[in-house]
Amino acid sequence: MINIYDWFGYELPIKERYQLIKEAGFDGVLLWWSEHLGRNDYRNGPKIVRDAGLFIENIHTPFQIQDNIWLDNLDGESAINCYLQCVADCAEFEIPTMVVHLPDEGKPHNALGLDRIKRIAEKAEKLGVNIALENVQNLTNLADMLEQVDSLRIGFCYDCAHHYRHYPGDDLLSMYGSRMMALHLHDNCGSHTHRLPFDGTLDWSTIMKKITETGYSGATSIEAMNWDYKDLTAGEFLHKAFERAKRLAALRFNNQ
Repeated sequence: MINIYDWFGYELPIKERYQLIKEAGFDGVLLWWSEHLGRNDYRNGPKIVRDAGLFIENIHTPFQIQDNIWLDNLDGESAINCYLQCVADCAEFEIPTMVVHLPDEGKPHNALGLDRIKRIAEKAEKLGVNIALENVQNLTNLADMLEQVDSLRIGFCYDCAHHYRHYPGDDLLSMYGSRMMALHLHDNCGSHTHRLPFDGTLDWSTIMKKITETGYSGATSIEAMNWDYKDLTAGEFLHKAFERAKRLAALRFNNQ
């Protein structure tokens, strides 16, 4: 199965967006789940996605509130309530997994923050939803939550470009690959991330071999954006993304 992050750029009517994704060859999407980024109709998304013949692998919860989850104030309460609602939404819309960013380095978790992640895990256990914590510039918080929250519903979203940009000396897949619940594949070029695979500096043969070795059985999922591809139409970008994704899938499964 080959999927793509649905909010890959371009201003498009929502139905056209998913039709183009399907026409390019993708099987499914990673669904942006928030009114941010101009997505006011996000709760209508699952039906539109499925009507287009696509699978929803996971939702990406709003990263705009990630730093609030440790805070002992109204913003902190709002953040935890948002994430708890996302768990309920996954259950309601039959979406198996949600991806969460934790606060970055320099914002270490506290007892309140740990308790909030445990509350999210407890609700996820009751409703049968996976919580995939993504590696951004947050390895200390990520490691602490994975180690201190005792729940099979708390796992890892591996983002390869963030990995090699922020922590190239750490073997994140050896550390947490057995707990992988989601996958974000895109390339780096200098300070730019979210480029199409093979348009940057990452060693894709090595990365896909390491992913294969984890035993992860989920989709090969692209999280590229059109930021460096303004000369391409949405359809052209998606077809290029699909061809790159097929190359990654071939590397991944030929390693078995």
